[in-house]
Amino acid sequence: MIIANDPLFADPFGLPEVGVVLLKVVVAFVFLLVAVMFNIWFLRKVISDMQNRIGPNLAGPWGILVTLADGVKLFFKEDLIPEKSHRVVFKLAPYLSLIPAFLVFAIVPIGGDFNRTDGPDGVISVFGHDTLLQVADPPVGVLFFLAMSSLAIYGVMLAGWGSGSKYPLLGSVRASAQMVSYEAALGLSIASVVLVSGTLSMHEMVLTQAGPGFNSFVPNWNIIVTGFIPFFVFLVAGTAELNHPPFDLVEAEQELVGGFHTEYSSIRFALFYLAEFMNQITMGAIIVTLFLGGPAGPALFVPKGWWVGVFWFFFKLMLFLFAFVWLRATLPRLRYDQLMDLGWKLLIPLSLAWFLVLAGIQIGRDRGWSSVEVGAFALSFGVVCMLCGALLMMALRSARMQRLADLDEERADLDESSPRGTLRG
Repeated sequence: MIIANDPLFADPFGLPEVGVVLLKVVVAFVFLLVAVMFNIWFLRKVISDMQNRIGPNLAGPWGILVTLADGVKLFFKEDLIPEKSHRVVFKLAPYLSLIPAFLVFAIVPIGGDFNRTDGPDGVISVFGHDTLLQVADPPVGVLFFLAMSSLAIYGVMLAGWGSGSKYPLLGSVRASAQMVSYEAALGLSIASVVLVSGTLSMHEMVLTQAGPGFNSFVPNWNIIVTGFIPFFVFLVAGTAELNHPPFDLVEAEQELVGGFHTEYSSIRFALFYLAEFMNQITMGAIIVTLFLGGPAGPALFVPKGWWVGVFWFFFKLMLFLFAFVWLRATLPRLRYDQLMDLGWKLLIPLSLAWFLVLAGIQIGRDRGWSSVEVGAFALSFGVVCMLCGALLMMALRSARMQRLADLDEERADLDESSPRGTLRG
């Protein structure tokens, strides 16, 4: 059973258990909708402060209802369907973008008491039934996340293809290339986390990161255990998976008008808009769970209570949402060749090499190597990887310089063969 890790299903399954599951689904769905509304308001407010201009301030106190006003406006606008579009695919695409975002959030633990001494960590009681503060905890939660993140891109691809227009089609082609470029780096960074955690379950990953940590001060978070490199790779690749600036080439206005959603209007456009910001929240939640301990954190003034985990989870999540807004307000959009180079020539080799380093360290520990031997192995392997990377960069630079030299020679030949008195560009 896919949700068998939840203690709710340890007993015979009946109507009370069904009611608890439905309650968690409704709460998660309502939370995501409300969180998206506040996330859009938060983005506009923070960017307005960073760029010293006026943000939303009319709809509701401090402009907090501006997203609701936008949603009402879009709901009552005319729903246009292009004449040359594939009607079934055109209507289906927005839902293929929205549904995976919610399904990913369903496997994220958002709270629970991870400082308990009288029972299992992270387990709460709902109407007398023990359960986890997440909709489901599949034993292959990490693989489920990778599957849903790959499925979400089909909404973008089908929206561009089904619109029957060249600009959305170009946006969808860019989306497929971007997905291939960064999905591999994303998977390799997660493989490093799985290697050190020894589990694919999201809840168990939080359990491995809970506790006092090294010397009761340094936490057991995977960002430290894996050596920061997988966290950096996941953060960059995850931002690219979201089509978030500076990787928003899928909907670059200068070349593609609006990108894959150019032909959409009314509620269908609102679904894409909703999916984009919902994906930001779910990606931030995944980063917090995989690398920063999720809801696990030190007890504050009251050592027990599920609210302690909820506080730490949302505190960490808000930091990442602020970082996403900061990137949007600061960095310019990359060129397409820079986008491809970053994914193929830097992130994939870096994440693969670091995974091999962590695998070697894990093997050394299993064979009883001392800390000095493990450190020497990691250092020597790191030096070898750096040398290989330097050679690769030198080869790429040499090939680029040779191509530029060939182009200069071709231009010189054309100038010599052109008639006198003609304009030369």
